Amino acid sequence: MATVLESKKSCTVNPLKMSQPLGASYAYMGMNNCMPMMHGSQGCTGFGLVLLVRHFREAIPLQTTAMNEATTILGGMEQIEQAIVNIKTRANPDLIGICSTGLTETKGEDVAGDLKRIRAKHPELGDTQVVFVSTPDYSGAFQDGWANAVLAMIQALVESMPVRVDKQINVLAGCHLTAGDIEELREIIEAFGLSPVVLPDISGSLDGHIPDDFSPSTIGGTTLAEVRTMGSSLLTIAIGEQMRGCAEALQASTGVEYELFDRLTGLEANDRFLMTLSRISGHPVPMKFRRQRSQLLDAMLDGHFFFGGKKVAIGAEPDLLWATASWLAEMGCELTALVTTTKSPILSKLPAQEVLIGDLEDLEQRAKECDLLITHSHGRQAAERLAIPFYRMGIPMFDRLGSAHQLSVGYRGTRRLIFEVGNMFLASGHENHPDSWPLPAAATTSHVVAEVVKQVDAELVPS
Repeated sequence: MATVLESKKSCTVNPLKMSQPLGASYAYMGMNNCMPMMHGSQGCTGFGLVLLVRHFREAIPLQTTAMNEATTILGGMEQIEQAIVNIKTRANPDLIGICSTGLTETKGEDVAGDLKRIRAKHPELGDTQVVFVSTPDYSGAFQDGWANAVLAMIQALVESMPVRVDKQINVLAGCHLTAGDIEELREIIEAFGLSPVVLPDISGSLDGHIPDDFSPSTIGGTTLAEVRTMGSSLLTIAIGEQMRGCAEALQASTGVEYELFDRLTGLEANDRFLMTLSRISGHPVPMKFRRQRSQLLDAMLDGHFFFGGKKVAIGAEPDLLWATASWLAEMGCELTALVTTTKSPILSKLPAQEVLIGDLEDLEQRAKECDLLITHSHGRQAAERLAIPFYRMGIPMFDRLGSAHQLSVGYRGTRRLIFEVGNMFLASGHENHPDSWPLPAAATTSHVVAEVVKQVDAELVPS
C-alpha cells in the first residue's frame, strides 16, 4: 500500500500532466467522422493541436470557438453557434464533440442551454450529433478529461435495448492504451468469436494509415451506429480504473453488466482476461494464446535476472503508472520514485512506499539513485542530467517514431516490454554490478537457468 502525497509547491516546474480539454478532445478523436472542438481561446486549442501532431505525426482535426476578451465577458453562445454552423457546412461530420476550457468554465456559461437554443434555430443540424462535456483545465488531468468525454458520449448516444446481440461485447478503452494496444485487444477478442464495440477506438482513426480521400474530420474509429448498439451487448469490459464510472453509467442505463480490468500488462492480468473471454464465448482459449503465454513465461525467466533489485522511477497518468509499476514490481524491480498527475483510487494500491501527485522536477529529485527513468518525452532532459537510461512511455512522445504503435498489453505486449526494458538494463552495464548480480558476469542466461534447475532438483530429490 502506498501513501498518496500532493506537491505543495507554489508553481509547477517541467509539467508532467496535460489538461482535461486535451484528454476529452483525444477521446472524441476515437469516433468516426467526428470534429472535436474546444470552447475557449485559439491558444488553448493551438497548443493542444501542436502536441498531438508531434506525437502522432498526422493531421489532427481540432477546432475552436476562438473566444476573445469581449466574448468571454459577454458570453460565448454566438461563438459556439458560428463554429457549429461552419463545421456543419464545411466538414459535415456525424458528431461534433465540444469540451470546455478554463476560460469558459471560469465565466460559468450554460453551454447545454445554449446548444438547445442553437438546435432550435438551425434545423439543418438535425442529423448531426453534438456532445458537450465540462472539462475545466484548472482541475484534473488528461485522464479525467478522457473519462468525462466517454461518459458524456455514453449518456448522450447509447440507447437501451430490450434484446441482446449474440457475441457482441463492449470495450471501454482508457487513454493509456495506444492504437497498437487496441488493435491487439481486438485481435484477441475476435479470436474467441466475439464482436467488440470499442469506445473510443483510436486504432481506427490514429493508427497512421493513409486514406484514399481527404477528410477534414476523423477517419475511422467508432461509428454512431455502433455506439447506439452498446446497450444490447452481452457484457462491458472496462480497461483502466478511469473507465469504472463509464461502465457503471452504461450498466445503470442499459442493464449491461461490466467487468473491470485495472491493467492488461503482466501474466496474471492476461490470464484473467482470457478466461473471461472464454467464459463469455463458451470457447476454450485458442492454442496460439497458450503458446504466447508459454513464450511470456520464458521471457520472464530470461529477463528477471536483469530486472531483480533495479530501482525505477516512473512519471505517468494514474492508470498507465499502475500498469507499468505493477508489472515492474512483479519482475523484481524496486519502485523508488512514482509521480502522477491526478487523484485515483488505484494509487494507494501501488506496490511502493509512496506516490506523489506532482511534476517532472519532483520525479527528477526522487530518481537520483535510480537505474531507469520512465515517462513521456518531456523527461529526456532529466534523464540526461541524472545520467540514467530513459524509457519513453505515454503522451507526448515526439522524439521517437511509432509512438502510436507501442504495445504493452496481452502476452505479446508484456513480452515486448520485458525485452525492451531488459535490453536497456543490459546496455547500461548494471547487470555486472557486484551487488546486483549473484553469479559471475560472464555467465549466460542458460548457465543461470541450469544452476537454478540444479538447486530445485537438489531440494526435491532426497539424498
